[in-house]
Amino acid sequence: MTCSENVRTDEVILRRAVPAVRVAVLTDRAVSFGVGVHGDASYLLRAATAGIPTVRRTTGGTGLLHAPGDLAWSVVLPRSDPRVGPDYVHAYARLGAGVVRFLADRGATLAWTDPPGSDPDYCLLSARGSVLSLETKVLGGAAQHLAGGALLHHGILPLELDRPLLRTLFGLPTKSLERLTSLRELGVEGTSDALAWKLAASLSDALMQG
Repeated sequence: MTCSENVRTDEVILRRAVPAVRVAVLTDRAVSFGVGVHGDASYLLRAATAGIPTVRRTTGGTGLLHAPGDLAWSVVLPRSDPRVGPDYVHAYARLGAGVVRFLADRGATLAWTDPPGSDPDYCLLSARGSVLSLETKVLGGAAQHLAGGALLHHGILPLELDRPLLRTLFGLPTKSLERLTSLRELGVEGTSDALAWKLAASLSDALMQG
């Protein structure tokens, strides 16, 4: 589905407030941005000039560039669910354990760590939340929205990276661009559709065991 459709679907399952796991394969190039970002942010204006759709998320964070083939994963749990807990805003490792397992099964040993804080406009390089990292490389991140008695915890795994476009939209320097990585660069093989099913199963298994 498109990035816009994906964001809308996340809000639908959040309103249902029942346990859910979902993984979507994105089909378009778009820039999503967090609920606290002003609509006149420079990277949003650059995206509009380049004809790239922009999509506001109801979760936090700043900007992200999405591309066809990227995997967007989502977990929804009732606020009363013990797997959410009082520390949910710091529970990226617990709520995203299935993503780590999915990657480890494909030879990529990553962990949820503090973000680098080098580039505030680009969500994966900002100073907020947690990111999936391998040494100095950053693959993905996650964000949250608590509403209507349920928690949405969702994230993104980029299939590939368009570094020239990232530089154009977000003004990222070479060092920051080199810090970002993708599933393909980490040696993860398979079609996006096949990977999405495996990721969804891994997320479900990790939550069942948690």
